[in-house]
Amino acid sequence: MLDQSYERRLLRQKNGQSSIISPESSPSTHQNFLTPVNSPSKNSYGDRFIPTRAGANWDTSLSMIQDNSKSPGQTKKPKDTTTESGKDGITYNCLLKNELLGADIEDIKEQPEERKAFSPVDRKNLFQYRVRRSNSLNGSSSPYSISPVSSKSQKLLRSPRKAARKISKIPFKVLDAPELQDDFYLNLVDWSSTNILSVGLGTCVYLWSACTSQVTRLCDLSPDGDSVTSVSWAERGHLVAVGTHKGYVQVWDVAANKRVSVVEGHSARVGALAWNSDIVSSGSRDRLILQRDVRTPCTVPDKKLAGHRQEVCGLKWSPDNQYLASGGNDNKLFVWNLNSVVPVQTYTEHLAAVKAIAWSPHHHGLLASGGGTADRCIRFWNTLTGQPMQCVDTGSQVCNLAWSRHASELVSTHGYSQNQILVWKYPTLTQVAKLTGHSYRVLYLEAKSALNLFTSIR
Repeated sequence: MLDQSYERRLLRQKNGQSSIISPESSPSTHQNFLTPVNSPSKNSYGDRFIPTRAGANWDTSLSMIQDNSKSPGQTKKPKDTTTESGKDGITYNCLLKNELLGADIEDIKEQPEERKAFSPVDRKNLFQYRVRRSNSLNGSSSPYSISPVSSKSQKLLRSPRKAARKISKIPFKVLDAPELQDDFYLNLVDWSSTNILSVGLGTCVYLWSACTSQVTRLCDLSPDGDSVTSVSWAERGHLVAVGTHKGYVQVWDVAANKRVSVVEGHSARVGALAWNSDIVSSGSRDRLILQRDVRTPCTVPDKKLAGHRQEVCGLKWSPDNQYLASGGNDNKLFVWNLNSVVPVQTYTEHLAAVKAIAWSPHHHGLLASGGGTADRCIRFWNTLTGQPMQCVDTGSQVCNLAWSRHASELVSTHGYSQNQILVWKYPTLTQVAKLTGHSYRVLYLEAKSALNLFTSIR
C-alpha cells in the first residue's frame, strides 16, 4: 500500500503542479522526480546552445592555438625550415589555411621563424556558428572538379619549391700549416682574387694555388732576423703586403717574385693590413694606422691615423672604398673616411678586443664587428646614421667575420671555448649551419665565395 505523502505528491505532479521533494523522502525516491514527466511550457528548449560544425576539423583547427602553458621566461625553439620536413610542414600549413580559413595562398614563400603578430586570417574564429559559403559560388573553383581541394590549393601544390641548400660539414681540403702562430691579434691568412692563398708561417710566406694545389715560398725574413705578423692581397691579385714583427710593411710582386717596396714608420709589429686600390693601410702595436700609396717611390707613409690607445688588430675598407673600420685591443671600433685623420664615428659597446670586422656587400653602410673572450658578441652598426643595430651573444670568443658575396649571410669563427664556425642568416640572425672539427680556436679565416672558406688553427 502506498504511503499517503507519496500519493499526494504523485497526484500533484499529474495535475501540473510543481513537485517539492520533502526531506522525509528516501534517496531512491528523489531520483524519480529529478526530471519532470511533462513540461508546463508549450515551447521546448535544449539545455545548451550547440553551434553548427559542418566541415570543421578539430584536430587541425585546435592545433593552431598557441601554447601558453610555458612560463614567460621560457623561449620557444625556432623551427628549422631549411630541411625537407620543415618545407613539407610549411606546405601543409598553407594548404590547411586555404581549405579551412580561405587564405587563398597560391605560392610558397619563405616564412619567418617566429611571427610577432597574427595575420587577419589567423584571427578568424575557430568555432564557426554558421556555414561558410562554398568557394564554388564566387567562381574560385569549378563545381565539376574532381579534386578534393580548391583551385588555390592546387596552384599551391604545383608551385615550384626552392631546393634547400646543403652545407657540407666535411672539409674538402686540409693543409698542413706548421709554425702557425697562436696569436689572436695577428692576421696570417689571405685569399687573392686570382684564387691563391697566402699564409705566414714563422719567417716565411707561402702561396698555395687552389687551381693547381702547388705550394711556393714567396719570401723568407730569417736573414733580417724578422718574422711575419700579417699578410694581405691587393684587389687585383698580383701584389701582396707582408707585415713584420719589426714594424715594416713589405710589398711583393707575386708575378715577378720580387719585393717592390718597404714601408717604414711603425715602431712595433704590424698585425693588420688592408688595401684600398693602390693604398695600403697598416695597423700596429704602436697604436698607429699608416697609409701609403705604393705607386710613389717615397718610403714615408702619406698619412697617420692616431686614435687607438692599444694595439690595432683589425682593419677593413668598405666596399665603396670610402670608409676604413679599425678595431683595437682597447675595445673600441673606429670608422675613418678617406680624407680624415680623426675618426668620424666611435663605437665603445664591446667589452673586449675588436679584431673581427666585416662590411656588408649587400646593405650599404652596414658594419659587423665581433668581440673577444670577455665580450663574445657580434654587433651590427648602421654607419650611415651612427646607430647600433642588432647584437647576438655567440657564447665564445669571436675571431673573424666574413660576409657571403652571394647571399645575406655572415660567417663567424670562434675561439675560447667552443672553437666552431657558425653561418648566420641576416637580418634574422638564425644559424644556418654549425661547423665543428677544430680542436683549438679558429684564429684565421678567409672567404672566397658564399661558403668556400679557408680556416686555420694553432
